[in-house]
Amino acid sequence: MATMAHRSPASTGHGTGAVPIELDGLTHDYGSRLALDHLSFRVNRGEIFGLLGPNGSGKTTLFRILSTLMIPSSGTARILGFDAAREPNRVRERIGIVFQARSVDIKLTVGENLKHQGHLYGLGGNRLKKRIHEVLERVALLDRINDNVEELSGGMQRRVELAKGLIHSPEVLLLDEPTTGLDPGARIDLWQYLRTLRDEENISVLVTTHLMEEAEHCDRLAILNMGQLVALGSPLDLKSEIGGDMVTFEATTPELAAELGERIRSRFVVEPTVLGKSVRLEREEGHRFVAQVVEAFPGLVESISVAKPSLEDVFIQHTGHRFWTEAQNEE
Repeated sequence: MATMAHRSPASTGHGTGAVPIELDGLTHDYGSRLALDHLSFRVNRGEIFGLLGPNGSGKTTLFRILSTLMIPSSGTARILGFDAAREPNRVRERIGIVFQARSVDIKLTVGENLKHQGHLYGLGGNRLKKRIHEVLERVALLDRINDNVEELSGGMQRRVELAKGLIHSPEVLLLDEPTTGLDPGARIDLWQYLRTLRDEENISVLVTTHLMEEAEHCDRLAILNMGQLVALGSPLDLKSEIGGDMVTFEATTPELAAELGERIRSRFVVEPTVLGKSVRLEREEGHRFVAQVVEAFPGLVESISVAKPSLEDVFIQHTGHRFWTEAQNEE
């Protein structure tokens, strides 16, 4: 990222009080593939917002546009009132970025990494020294300030990345697959730090992820599929839209599953979804419905599951296929 001048708190311009992130008809076309298809939504102040989708859904392209690393084909992406394409330097002053790939210099100490990052934003002297101590205390690494980064665990290195993104006191924090490579304990810690930033500093956090369990931690989600926004809301609200229990019948072959799906559709006047060997549908009091199906078609059912709706079920309901089916690698 290019060197940029640091702003004083009083020089935030029309960014102050503006919507942290706002997309309006955002579209990006690679020529052979439409990566983003007229996305429009906003991220509120002081919330953790997730971009959930499989590979090829458009998450990486959107992250690059918000990070000012790519200009969209059409539409606009505004951060705190500034156009990411037309006013990239104004946007960069106000955002912190944690990329999926490592960006810390492992041969330098923790403090040296943050010192160099601070210099990029025009920070120096006692002001920078104080800020380094503040962010390292925030991510519980102050006692490792003089340790080389290569001596730290993967989880601690990720926390150094987070500290780098926070060094200039951004109002919006962008994180791309932030828990990649972390063990379960480090993942829990990272999400706790993000909640603290949200609650105590009112920072707006946008996180990209392809992991359902990660998405559950977000306040709201935008679920993407093949460049389109297919669902938007809190994890609880999205799952509540489905309603009753999710019932899954497994057959021994895709052909028998298709036959079972058709028979259930005809007999019970419902619209099940057939995915490979599975027949899925939403039903109130699913355990009672299961007994009716087994009694009606005993030779077609291999196994059964009844569960409350998940984000996977939300994705299937809106797209007609599983999360990883038809996924493509993003360019």
